[in-house]
Amino acid sequence: MTDIERDIREVAERARDAAADLAPLSRAAKDEALLAVADALSERTEEIVAANAEDVSRARENGISEAMIDRLTLTPARVAAVSGAVREVVELPDPVGEVVRGRTLPNGLELRQIRVPLGVVGIIYEGRPNVTVDAAALCLKSGNAALLRGSSSAYSSNRVLTDVIRDALAATQVPADAVQMVPGMSRDSVKHLMRARGLVDVLIPRGGASLIQTVVNESTVPVIETGTGNCHVYIDEAADLDRALAIALNSKVQRCSVCNAAETLLVHAGIADAFLPKALAALREAGVTVHGDERVRAHDDSVVPATEEDWTTEYLSLDLAARVVDSLDEAVAHIRAYSSAHTEAIVTDSQSAARRFVSLVDSAAVMVNASTRFTDGGEFGFGAEIGISTQKLHARGPMGLPEMTSTKYVVTGDGHLR
Repeated sequence: MTDIERDIREVAERARDAAADLAPLSRAAKDEALLAVADALSERTEEIVAANAEDVSRARENGISEAMIDRLTLTPARVAAVSGAVREVVELPDPVGEVVRGRTLPNGLELRQIRVPLGVVGIIYEGRPNVTVDAAALCLKSGNAALLRGSSSAYSSNRVLTDVIRDALAATQVPADAVQMVPGMSRDSVKHLMRARGLVDVLIPRGGASLIQTVVNESTVPVIETGTGNCHVYIDEAADLDRALAIALNSKVQRCSVCNAAETLLVHAGIADAFLPKALAALREAGVTVHGDERVRAHDDSVVPATEEDWTTEYLSLDLAARVVDSLDEAVAHIRAYSSAHTEAIVTDSQSAARRFVSLVDSAAVMVNASTRFTDGGEFGFGAEIGISTQKLHARGPMGLPEMTSTKYVVTGDGHLR
């Protein structure tokens, strides 16, 4: 056994012990611990921002894109927002112990299915140090121990944030080992975390397609797959032009470096001549480079020719693929062929078109006359989220507190024998 494998197993074993102690704690005890964490984040903001500045400086030296640097950066205002998100989690109902369903069987046995923690949750994520706090808070509230493996680009930030959380927990009933940073910055540390079956109950990857597929394909620990966001906005023939333009712009440019930003615009041929000149001009003014098919390019010389790769790309930048389609069904066919099953939107004044789109599109979230940017735990009222799940097992869409639990059956009898 190598040193790094031994280190991973040691933190996982401590996490398992901590999870056992954390699971039966009351909501009051967990909320008290979370409030201590929120206070500590505020009190140690200067220390957190200073550590983050080291990461940002290294990122710039390494030529990381500005979009990725934006995701990496922690300002005092962002630390305050992270602290506020922890306080929002405190206000959320505790899912542990909730009765999902229950009844008395014909033989008199009382059957209840109740929510219980998953146990030890490993989170593997890239770039965004706020995930360290969000993940820890959601795990603690739902009674889970968290093993946090962020990217090396945010190592200094994640180390300080983890220390802040653990120091705050030390004065509460929640064991400090309920939140741990996975040791090591090499790929080996990730590999051994993915192989810690029996010590780690579930892994949740958050990041780009390469990271997610690596974890899904190589892990022996069960994985909840959070998806990349190749999100589509379809402008139907029956769309209001002003509404369609506002939604398309908001979906793309409100914050382009996140997974719920639109990456492809599909426009019905019946409305293309009226819509595209205005839309392309507005997108160009907003700094967006449009990669379009021939029918899109016919409306604006600045449009870059789209390739097959453009339809599959999650840009996370001010780039947008665009295509003219001849029908709603053709738009759906394009989405089925290229979507990552994250979020798709239709803009239309036709109820029948909206119903058909919703029934045919199989993604975690489908928007009708609304921006794709709303697919978010906070926007859905779930509080901080662990990620957006694009799989179909256990959890789908924004993963809030209930999605961080499993269930068990409690059967109560009175001397019943079978």
